[in-house]
Amino acid sequence: MNPELMQSGAKRLATYQQKIAQSPVVNTASGGSMSLGRPHQSGELDLVHGRILYLEDVSVSFDGFKAINKLSLDIAPGELRCVIGPNGAGKTTMMDIITGKTRPDEGIVYFGSTINLLRHTEPEIAAMGIGRKFQKPTVFEKLSVFENLELALKTHKDVRSSLFFRLDSEQSDRLDEVLHIIKLTGHVHQTAGNLSHGQKQWLEIGMLLMQEPRVLLLDEPVAGMTDEETERTAELLLQLKGKHCLIVVEHDMKFIEAISDTVTVLCDGAVLAQGPLAKVAADERVIESYLGR
Repeated sequence: MNPELMQSGAKRLATYQQKIAQSPVVNTASGGSMSLGRPHQSGELDLVHGRILYLEDVSVSFDGFKAINKLSLDIAPGELRCVIGPNGAGKTTMMDIITGKTRPDEGIVYFGSTINLLRHTEPEIAAMGIGRKFQKPTVFEKLSVFENLELALKTHKDVRSSLFFRLDSEQSDRLDEVLHIIKLTGHVHQTAGNLSHGQKQWLEIGMLLMQEPRVLLLDEPVAGMTDEETERTAELLLQLKGKHCLIVVEHDMKFIEAISDTVTVLCDGAVLAQGPLAKVAADERVIESYLGR
């Protein structure tokens, strides 16, 4: 791992240890709670080192092309991390590795301090609390907004359970809460296929939220949106920040500026630069490889 990333991790650990001293409570993947000030217990996501995702020296090649090359990342709980870079930089492959779609040739990938994601399948990783949204919205267009969110609930999906399923009060409250978050309360009975492009994107984010994720990976969430929809999406992600860890891959630099604290620039499958947007945007290597003059 390069010195810049090590320093970043050390700062994050110091910040997280301050939080531990104050003993706040965070939600677990199962919907319960845990105090950061007590020892890790079985069944909880271990965040004692102040990181929720950790990749070190990850590499993967496809037909001789090194898509990811010694990639190292350190992401904190509740962080909103933006990832930028030219086409072919490895952004999508990075998300594929985190979610279990692609297995790296080497390196380590951890969820919290104890869960080795390389030992788990794609469905298992999703069930642990890592959700992913692709660029094109994938909603059930013939169903209503309500029905899309209801289907996304974390419930047993066997035939019998589906036939006799009824929302309980807690699930109903959660659905109402998500509708409010994604600003689709007034469209609850509208067919998803009749929503605008931006609204479909928000609905899909809402469907992920119904799964109670700890981490959300968002691939170009504002691609194709109007300026107004882009602004509302920025508001949505800032609202989710802190409650969820968000990793946002995007090319819209104005949008990145509106939401980012830390920006990671990928190039040739590795971290080229990292830090506040103003810092990375002034980096000659980033200008040369991605932003241009």
